[in-house]
Amino acid sequence: MNEVEVTRETEVGEGRYVYCIVNSADELNLGNIGMDKAYVYTVSHKDIGAVVHACQAQPYESKDEGKVKEWIFSHNNVIDKATEHFGTVLPFSFDAIVKGNDDTIEEWLSKGYKKLKQELERLRNKAEYTVQIFCDQEELVDKIVSENQDVKELKEKTVKMPKRGAYLLHRKFELKVKEAYNAMRVRLIGGFASKIKEHVEEMKVEEKVSHVPENYRDKELIVAFSCLVHKDKVKGLGEVLAEIDGQKGYAVRFTGPWAPFSSVKLEEI
Repeated sequence: MNEVEVTRETEVGEGRYVYCIVNSADELNLGNIGMDKAYVYTVSHKDIGAVVHACQAQPYESKDEGKVKEWIFSHNNVIDKATEHFGTVLPFSFDAIVKGNDDTIEEWLSKGYKKLKQELERLRNKAEYTVQIFCDQEELVDKIVSENQDVKELKEKTVKMPKRGAYLLHRKFELKVKEAYNAMRVRLIGGFASKIKEHVEEMKVEEKVSHVPENYRDKELIVAFSCLVHKDKVKGLGEVLAEIDGQKGYAVRFTGPWAPFSSVKLEEI
């Protein structure tokens, strides 16, 4: 956002908290569903609009972790409600605040109209999905030991050798298993990616996974993808993931649809 300043400072004045951009000029009042029950509405220009609430032009900050989580939940909930009503949206990250009033927002929409409209059209009928693929690590290691001849021979030598002399050999065996496991993991990720990419517009590996549900915590996460998927390809993607999930020793967590946070390109707007 070059033309309108997004505040991260302590200077206080009138501002607008921006949740997302929508592909519609409908004047919509979403009610008091914003952060701290703020009144959420749209400001439009031509056939696009911004979903906002009025606020002071200062960041939402608190030492209370629970309060921050509540704000983030409200932020995401407003974006979900906008998506339900308008379809495709361009979501903003938490705490994007513009200094100014509704006229300032309309001016920014006007100046960035071409790029905003192009991005809305690029993402039309598409949503973000998360794919997490897990494995039973013990089963994978057993498979390595049974199929990798070098590893198999090392294990046999370790079993036969007296305990006093087995330590170094056992350590060599563990390192060999780890090396083979990492190599197999790379091959698996490549195989999964090639199957998934046929059904998605964009796919990114998630380097950090913030949350894994309790029922998956006894498994090893092999890879997590953020995928941009057209609505007509969701069924096919689901079928591919169900096939992977049905393989012995593997489990797939498939969640969405979400607003396309990972795919939206707003840096130059």
